[in-house]
Amino acid sequence: MGIEENSVRNGRGPSDQWADSVAVRPRTTERHITVHKRLVLGFAISILTLIVVTVVAVLLGLRFDECPEEGAAAAAAARPSNTSSRSNAAREPHATHRDEDAQPWRHVRLPASLRPRHYELRLSVYMDNFTFSGEVTIEVECVSATRFVVLHADRLEVERAAVYSDGKKPGALRVSRHFRYPPTQVYVIALHRELKPLRTYKVNITFVAQIENELLGFFRSAYVLNGERRYLAVTQFSPTHARKAFPCFDEPIYKAAFKISLKHESSYVSLSNMPVEASVMDEDGWVTNHFSRTPRMSTYYLAWAVCNFTYREAFTESGVVIRLYARPNAIERGSADYALQITKRLLHFYEDYFKVKYSLPKLDLLAVPKHPYAAMENWGLSVFVEQKILLDPEVSSFSYLMELTMVVVHEICHQWFGDLVTPVWWEDVWLKEGFAHFFEYVGTDFLFPKWNMEKQRFLTDVLHEVMLLDGLASSHPISQQVYQATDIDRVFDWIAYKKGAALIRMLANVMGQPVFQRGLNDYLMTHMYGNAARDDLWNKFSEALKREGKDINIKEVMDHWTLQMGYPVVTITKNESLDNTVTISQEHFVYDVDAKIRNPELFNVSFQWQIPLTFAMGNSSHMSSESVIWVSSRTELHKISLMDEGMWLLGNINQTGYFRVNYDLENWRLLINQLMKNPAIISVGNRAGLIDDVFNLARAGYLPQNIPLEIICYLPQEREFLPWHAASRALYQLDKLLDRTEEYSLFSDYVLKQVAAMYHRLGWPVSSSNGSIMQAAYQTEELQREVIMLACSFGNKHCHRQAVALISDWISSNKNRIPPNVRDIVYCTGVSLMDEDVWEFIWMKFHSTSAVSEKKVLLEALTCSDDTYLLNRLLNLSLTSDLVPDQDVIDVIIHVGRNPHGRHLAWRYFREKWDILNSRYGEALFMNSKLINGVTEFLNTESELNELKDFIRSSGGGAGPAFARAIEIVEANVQWHRLYEQSFYQWLRKSPNS
Repeated sequence: MGIEENSVRNGRGPSDQWADSVAVRPRTTERHITVHKRLVLGFAISILTLIVVTVVAVLLGLRFDECPEEGAAAAAAARPSNTSSRSNAAREPHATHRDEDAQPWRHVRLPASLRPRHYELRLSVYMDNFTFSGEVTIEVECVSATRFVVLHADRLEVERAAVYSDGKKPGALRVSRHFRYPPTQVYVIALHRELKPLRTYKVNITFVAQIENELLGFFRSAYVLNGERRYLAVTQFSPTHARKAFPCFDEPIYKAAFKISLKHESSYVSLSNMPVEASVMDEDGWVTNHFSRTPRMSTYYLAWAVCNFTYREAFTESGVVIRLYARPNAIERGSADYALQITKRLLHFYEDYFKVKYSLPKLDLLAVPKHPYAAMENWGLSVFVEQKILLDPEVSSFSYLMELTMVVVHEICHQWFGDLVTPVWWEDVWLKEGFAHFFEYVGTDFLFPKWNMEKQRFLTDVLHEVMLLDGLASSHPISQQVYQATDIDRVFDWIAYKKGAALIRMLANVMGQPVFQRGLNDYLMTHMYGNAARDDLWNKFSEALKREGKDINIKEVMDHWTLQMGYPVVTITKNESLDNTVTISQEHFVYDVDAKIRNPELFNVSFQWQIPLTFAMGNSSHMSSESVIWVSSRTELHKISLMDEGMWLLGNINQTGYFRVNYDLENWRLLINQLMKNPAIISVGNRAGLIDDVFNLARAGYLPQNIPLEIICYLPQEREFLPWHAASRALYQLDKLLDRTEEYSLFSDYVLKQVAAMYHRLGWPVSSSNGSIMQAAYQTEELQREVIMLACSFGNKHCHRQAVALISDWISSNKNRIPPNVRDIVYCTGVSLMDEDVWEFIWMKFHSTSAVSEKKVLLEALTCSDDTYLLNRLLNLSLTSDLVPDQDVIDVIIHVGRNPHGRHLAWRYFREKWDILNSRYGEALFMNSKLINGVTEFLNTESELNELKDFIRSSGGGAGPAFARAIEIVEANVQWHRLYEQSFYQWLRKSPNS
């Protein structure tokens, strides 16, 4: 969405309009004048009265315009907020055309009359009382004449505001009034005369504010070092919180250069996006750091920090200085070394891949104890929560290493996609988040090629996960309109991140790697230091393909995928009456079929996609090379050569496409037989894809419930991690549905039977002599871990005994010999099976360890207890303790909910503490949604569904999209029990494999 052209016009007042309408009178004689003297005198008095009344009315109207706290705010509150129109006039039905011009502060978007070019920001930070004072001078260009300077400011106390001319007659302009307008979080400076187009001015504002205790804007955090509590202050401006730290044009389109100065006590260090240019020491023990001028950038990527951290550093071949700042004890322990070294390699990788140099002279990575997100990609000063960047090799698991690696890869990618080229508006936030999420896997493959992340782990961790969400009727398009300020946070969800990544991956496979890279280079080079929208990307991709002689309109293809919610299920059916032909149909995949009945308006839309369907055929000993068919109609007939009787057909090869594939039952039988006889004929990615598709198709009613249970009978032969991982994810989903049913043991015994052979074959890992997870063989370690987790989760007795023995050895020897890669499984199993003393032991270790990765595992293990008293104690302690990071508070509540003994406890606790939780995470909706979905996903009875609906009504319906999604998931759970539970258990009772 472009910037609205709401420039203020200088219209005439009512008296001027009346004067224009008076006709010129003919000259009259003296006699006539004498005769009409009284009439003329009366007429003159009437005119004078009219002028006086008009002047009074104009003054009152002007005062109303400039005093929104008393008048306009009340009027704004009275207007309806639920609207879907794009225009501001439609959003404000009572506002006339003149209202829009005269009150530009009332709109969601800033008026386009002024454009910032440069900020000079000077701040003094007082860590003793957590306040700061500041002065900002903004050089602005006047685009269209206006009498108002409207810019964002939230929670700031403005002490002075002035506007200066930069023209031939410099000097302060006369200010009529300056005021804040809280509904749109703006500050308004009303001038006595207009600013002129094509002229530059300077806006100067001084202000004071609090260093917030919540994790947005300029906020504070704390940690303990050698028994001493220490504080730091850091910024989190994305998406709309720079306005909490200084007055600014806080929209991504308003890029400008920034010159920052930070004054603070000399016992602290300060950081910002650029290097320190000069440092001035005052006599009073304070220091002022002046930072170099930034390139043009959006406000939400500006950053600074005041802390007493230390650092490690490295240098790239091109001279970029990389530093990782963290708590002194973490730096001394070497916890920063791993992230620092991979960052150095990643800068080189991205420069080579994008063919665009990193733009700044330095890159700082800052590890903070608390942060609302895993990390934030501020240009030149990326901020991470400690758990996502500090690594202790002796105690960290392989999965922790992998997650940390991918977070770093993600944030470094943002230095190009996001920082260098920024989306025009929040509707296309996926343009940066989708790319960064996709490159988590591409970049990690560069660091560790044997992990094979993009071709394998991407499927289970991105594609399969987001399709669970996007298969709901409450989903939304990846590009969604942002009408209100509250909508901005809501676009930062897994649809933007994971669906964005999946669509980019699909497009990269369609285009081919060299052409894809060329298109990215053109896009970055054209829009660097500026903004871009999705059509800019599509145009560059189309141009790159055209140079290869391929005339594909990428915009036409991709608009179907980005402007429609959801995805298709492609059904391939062999035609018995016609030789070598198949019918291919597409329809919108939705888990809850009743949603189409409940929401007919939504599903009246003609959902249709242009689908690049790759396919191959095979038999017991051979699989053909893949072919591609573009499917654009609802139903199509295609001729396929070499399709002999008994051959199976496989679609969406290696799951490069963002859709599910279904087949006729005969083809499913052939595929199941193939897996049982020789699974290696079908690729690892497709084996995982078949498992995920078949479980979800059955869940939604597209297939009988026995088909997924039959397909996993081949698992004892499966030697690769990925299909096991896909199967375990599907089985845990079923477990949430079934664990309170009377015949649950039929299901758990069935799972254990499929797991038993592989569990005994792989055994348990032993701690390596060098204690380094870097030496781990990824596929072997992860497969072993996956099978052990399944075995312990579903009740394998040997697995339970082994976990108890390892915990007992740790307690008796006070030496932890549990292999890091299975510590979370062992801790959880031990806590659930053993007595309260073990829980207290784990609780003590949580407080005593300084390794952040170990703290996280220990805390989550405490949620596995069967004792509701201990679980309730943990819930209360995690919420009230300053030493538990906010992300871990959410994880504790969710993990208690995943414990069958804690599910209702977590659900009740969530309802009782909702006001506290919502106030803490309300603005960080990404975390709020994670919490809401985590504590409601296990609800699956009619009474629990009614409880959820009653709670949402009583809570006022905050976090609307997350609650809507929660209701739909629980409704689908209830429906599955009603429609399919009986047939599911009926097959298990009769199955020879049970």
